[in-house]
Amino acid sequence: MRTIELEELENRLHQFTVAEVLPSRYYDSGHLPGAIHLPLADLEQRAAQVFGDLQTEIVLYCSGPTCTNSQRAASRLAELGYRAVRVFQGGKQLWSEAGLPLEGQS
Repeated sequence: MRTIELEELENRLHQFTVAEVLPSRYYDSGHLPGAIHLPLADLEQRAAQVFGDLQTEIVLYCSGPTCTNSQRAASRLAELGYRAVRVFQGGKQLWSEAGLPLEGQS
């Protein structure tokens, strides 16, 4: 599984399709700028609708380094034929700790 580091994600954020793979309440409480909401439970049913092309550059993330949802989602997408999937293992925790903004925070 390919990963992406914070600096590269921050610098190239708008070049990827970024997806948060957590339940709604977590996405609604704040997400990375431009990230789409794609809960792990809905991944297989919505992947083609959300990502379309199997070569789309995708970055998946979840809450932080101990959350495994993004790795599980990456494995599922690979099984579906997506070839350019990366995981941001630091998730929202690392993003926030770096002082970077989240969208949708109240």
